[in-house]
Amino acid sequence: MGLLTIGAFAKASRLSPKALRLYDELGLLTPARVDPVTGYRHYAPEQLDRARLVAWLRRLGMPLARIQRVCALDAGSAAREVRAFWAQVEADTAARRDLATFLIDSLARKDPAMTPTTRPLEIRYAALSDPGLVREGNQDTAYAGSRLLAVADGFGAAGAPASSAAVDALKYLETDSIPAGDLLNALEDAVDRARQAVCGTAGAGARPDEEAGTTLTAMLWTGSQLGLVHIGDSRVHLLRGGELFQITHDHTVVQSMVDEGRLSPEEAASHPQRSLLLRALGRGADDVLPDLRLHDVRAGDRYLLCSDGLSAVVPEADVGRVLARSPRPEEAVRELVALANEAGGPDNVSCVVADVLAQRQQS
Repeated sequence: MGLLTIGAFAKASRLSPKALRLYDELGLLTPARVDPVTGYRHYAPEQLDRARLVAWLRRLGMPLARIQRVCALDAGSAAREVRAFWAQVEADTAARRDLATFLIDSLARKDPAMTPTTRPLEIRYAALSDPGLVREGNQDTAYAGSRLLAVADGFGAAGAPASSAAVDALKYLETDSIPAGDLLNALEDAVDRARQAVCGTAGAGARPDEEAGTTLTAMLWTGSQLGLVHIGDSRVHLLRGGELFQITHDHTVVQSMVDEGRLSPEEAASHPQRSLLLRALGRGADDVLPDLRLHDVRAGDRYLLCSDGLSAVVPEADVGRVLARSPRPEEAVRELVALANEAGGPDNVSCVVADVLAQRQQS
């Protein structure tokens, strides 16, 4: 078969002539021959496979620059690149789905006709932070109050003041009256305050070339719901009905590799870069967006916020057993910290445990 005209090639490849001209200009799909007089483009039949791949990748929504990289790879590497791209799309979609759910719920609660009648609830809580058995100091900060629960894990030369500043910047939420429907805006404002506080602290205590900052994972209690803000690799677990669920997603290089299918969860647990963060609060991270989420709670729920000093060394099954058997939050945090230290205590460890209870009727 001879060369195909641009019209015939467009029909066979399911790409428009306009798209083919653009891809030629970008060097993505160069014609086999261009007539020097008329400028007409002609394509070889063997270019159809590449053209059809480009068409499918465009239907996936892949940017042209990334398509160019995929087309330059061998088949196996190209497949891994497409898998990684789609994993990111699914993660972004999940984040937007959570935000949509949050907004729908928030707007519904602002509509008096749609406001549900909920049973009055309260929380009982405890926090504990420990330096562990190896580190000289403690760069973690843990806090539990009647409305705010928070864990921050600092890093760098100014890690300790950075984590403390991040949590302190949220404490005004303890006294401010925030309707459930405005929780999203309140949490965003709080993160901005925390970001500014951390940048000021880290900037004052570190050299210009030295990284310093903190993770931040916090929950704000409204009386019937918990609003979550999360940046980094500290975690939140929920014990409900005897089952333990992790309700945060680590912002780490290793977790992104798991999401992309390049590592198994078992491989990630022992990976040498498992603590390398993709998101944190600190200097140069002004555009870092937190995960924001709203949780409807039930009487009997137990929440755990913890730094990676616990999650990196204590198996989740052991964490679940402690949470299930400890009658009070104070006992639970002590047992969890003890487990981390029994496992070698290689890092600072911080835990916050909060129980959701039905309010006792006033007589």
